Amino acid sequence: MRSTPHKAFVTSALAVAALAAALLPGSTASAAPAAACTPAQVLSNGGFESGTSPWTQSSTSVITSRTGQSAHSGTSFAWLDGVGGTHTDTLSQSVTIPSGCSSATLTFWLHVDTAETTSSTAYDKLTAKIGSTTLATYSNLNKATGYVQKSFDVSAFAGQTVTLAFTGTEDSSLQTSFVLDDLALDTSGDTAPPADSTRTPAAPAYTVSLSSNTAGTVWTGHESATFTNASATPLTEVYLRLWDNYHGTCSAPPITVGNVTGGTAGALSVACTALQIALPTPLAQGQSTTIGFDLGITVPSGADRFGHDGAFNMIGNALPVLAVKDGSGWHLDPYTNNGESFYSLAADFKVTLDHPTSLLVPATGTSTDTPGTSGRTVTTATASKVRDFAWAAGPFTKISGTSPGGVPVNIYSVSGISSSSAQSMLSTAKSAVDAHAGRFGAYPYGELDAVIDNNFWFGGMEYPGFVLDLVSTTALTHEIGHQWWYGIVGDDEYNSPWLDEAFTDYATDLAQGLSGTNCWNSVSWASSAEKITNSMAYWDAHSSRYSTVVYGYGKCALHDLRRLIGDSAMTTLLRTYASAHWYGVSTTAEFKAAAQAATGTDLTSFWTTHRIDG
Repeated sequence: MRSTPHKAFVTSALAVAALAAALLPGSTASAAPAAACTPAQVLSNGGFESGTSPWTQSSTSVITSRTGQSAHSGTSFAWLDGVGGTHTDTLSQSVTIPSGCSSATLTFWLHVDTAETTSSTAYDKLTAKIGSTTLATYSNLNKATGYVQKSFDVSAFAGQTVTLAFTGTEDSSLQTSFVLDDLALDTSGDTAPPADSTRTPAAPAYTVSLSSNTAGTVWTGHESATFTNASATPLTEVYLRLWDNYHGTCSAPPITVGNVTGGTAGALSVACTALQIALPTPLAQGQSTTIGFDLGITVPSGADRFGHDGAFNMIGNALPVLAVKDGSGWHLDPYTNNGESFYSLAADFKVTLDHPTSLLVPATGTSTDTPGTSGRTVTTATASKVRDFAWAAGPFTKISGTSPGGVPVNIYSVSGISSSSAQSMLSTAKSAVDAHAGRFGAYPYGELDAVIDNNFWFGGMEYPGFVLDLVSTTALTHEIGHQWWYGIVGDDEYNSPWLDEAFTDYATDLAQGLSGTNCWNSVSWASSAEKITNSMAYWDAHSSRYSTVVYGYGKCALHDLRRLIGDSAMTTLLRTYASAHWYGVSTTAEFKAAAQAATGTDLTSFWTTHRIDG
């Protein structure tokens, strides 16, 4: 989905891809003791709220709470430069990245404030380094009215003690302030696989009961999650993903969890989007248990997948869901705003939403409304075998219909959407759901809800049985295609985004009668490291290329595969592949194997030419 990347993270050419080379020869980094990975945030005092230790600063004024700049959260921050004359400030900390962890992600929030007026010359600069590797260089050209989060994959430094360093330099006139806050270095994932690669915790079932305020911006209540350990390795812990804490701060998170039962809550990690729950006793293979907790959700302002556009609330990824443990260990990847991180197993949801009757509440699954207390309605939504759950709340205008194939479709429009546009989107949705079902298998989620708002910056966003979209035939056809590619046929969205985005864009072309003729002729790779199968860690560092490669080149590769093996073979391949992975998880290796089995042509050179690794 996110077919229009939100922010171009400004990085140097030596950013994440360069880290694959690890430290340069002659580095003084020392090895840390080998150990199994306990997911943790290993940078100390990243919010600067605990004095200055263990940071080393060039002057006592770098870590500060003085007036003139403000913190991203809390009261303190690091302010480099801002003098208006020739000046250099430095800030550094030695940090050990555990050797047992396969994933390490550095994040920080940066605000650049400058008196420079040029739009072309970088007079003042901030350089971020880890060890001897430059992660990025920012300048007065990166000025912004607020903080912007930066993210880097530093997994190549696992097992090493390195120095994280920031150096700010100003020239002789006109100040530039580089303001840092809320730094974190989150580690996760065992380098040694668990005893088996079975995905667990399996068969989750979530029961949720929430009540909203008058505006639908605050929801409070309770959630429980029942699950089974499918792995031969006993489970001693699970992790809840509190994804929407990305949209706030750790000191004021939009998603709060308290009064945990069935386990003991640990520390929040991964920028407060992951919560460890230690189980009271190890959960053996085949055993089930339940955890419960009080839940609070505060919807921020903004026309986003989690945000409110005036009176209209979009509430995606707000319910905590269980992280997945597989052959790579626990998947605790960071949130990405360019695409998705939401790797989860098919689950059952029963969600009860108590809200003012004046608010319509479209939601994942099939919904029924019953009267609540005075002036309120209780919407009960049930959904089976879905990856996650989303809803909206607001004074929407609703129109409904049924596709020729029998799928009930509802269009919910915000104010400003014309009745003709809403009718057009209803027609598109009915046509698209039947077209995709005809190719990949019957739509299993009962009704289909689409919320239409032309203020969405991102084009569209998919959830099971529920999508957000602009008034756009192509975008809505794409988001409905995701019901199969990500929804029914799941994937690890952070590490293999092409498996949902490329396949959905290909399905969109087919639904619109487009054959992708000659589209591979326009392919031009930006570097040798660029591949269709790269992860979101790569694309967050090369965000301007994400849509071009994953969506564009990805669907063109599938068109080329169809031309190579034949239309009939490709049609059969995708339908049988979807059937074989129905409510399961797809991997690149599995798809390549299925494609090879569908043809007598050796596809080795095809995968190489199209840069499809795995």
